[in-house]
Amino acid sequence: MLNNAVIMGRLVADPELRTTGSGISVTSFTVAVDRRFVRQGEERQTDFIDVIAWRQTAEFVSKYFRRGSMIAVQGYIQTRTYEDKNGNKRKAVEIVADNASFCGSKAESGTGNYGRNDSVMNSQPAPSYSTADEGDFKEIPEDDLPF
Repeated sequence: MLNNAVIMGRLVADPELRTTGSGISVTSFTVAVDRRFVRQGEERQTDFIDVIAWRQTAEFVSKYFRRGSMIAVQGYIQTRTYEDKNGNKRKAVEIVADNASFCGSKAESGTGNYGRNDSVMNSQPAPSYSTADEGDFKEIPEDDLPF
């Protein structure tokens, strides 16, 4: 059997870290995920997916993510039933997060440098296609290619 869920979207609100009676960290949050298709003449629809994270994952999410931050979550789908304050039986469907990751740029997510060493942050970026000069790269003979 397989139960695996991967989503990427934006946090609807700041995650709030709580602790169980036995001292285990937990947080729950909602991720707004745009649907990948749009019906003609309509606006793009968004799904609001509930996520729960435990232990180190909960601490990580609570420390580094805020409302509007782009986040990728990998975990599994869990369903549970409960009774609301009016005595009605309810069913909850949520993702239990095994991993959470940053997505997008720091400026886009507004999440900062996370305590990294300033010298690392202020160093020159590695050459890339968009920032490099032609002399930054060397040509590789075709017979040296690994494929």
